[in-house]
Amino acid sequence: MADKFEDFSDLLRAALGDRLAPADSLLDMFADDVVFEFPYAPDGLPKRLDGSAALAAHLERLGPLLTFGQMELGSVHNAGDTVIFEFSCTGQGADTGAPYNQVYISVVILRDGRIARYRDYWNPLVVLTALGGPKAATAAFAGAA
Repeated sequence: MADKFEDFSDLLRAALGDRLAPADSLLDMFADDVVFEFPYAPDGLPKRLDGSAALAAHLERLGPLLTFGQMELGSVHNAGDTVIFEFSCTGQGADTGAPYNQVYISVVILRDGRIARYRDYWNPLVVLTALGGPKAATAAFAGAA
C-alpha cells in the first residue's frame, strides 16, 4: 500500500529518508543553487528554475493557481546520491475548478543532505486543463491572470 500525505514536504521526507538533512521548511530542503527542471512543461510555463530564490518565486506563483489535495507516494528507487520516486496527487484549478489529478516521476540529486537538482516529469495536459487551457496557463504564469 502506498503512503499518503497532505503536504509536499512530508512526501519529500518520506521519499528521500535519512539522506535529507533536517529542514524547518520546504525551501530549506533545497540547496541555494538548486536546479529545478520541468522537462514536459508546455510553452508559457517555466521549464527550468535556477536557485532557491527562483524556486520560492515559482511556488508563490503556483500557490494561488492550483489547490492540492492528498498526495500518494509510490515506488522509490535509491541509487547513491540520486533518488527516483513516483507519486500522484489530487487537486483542482483554483479558478476553473477543473481537476488536477497528476502523476509524477521525480529524479532528485542530493548534495550534503540538500536537494541540488530536481527533475519533475508530469503530464502537461493535466495542468493546462486545470488552469483553463494554454492561453490561461500562460497568462497565469506571466502574472496577467
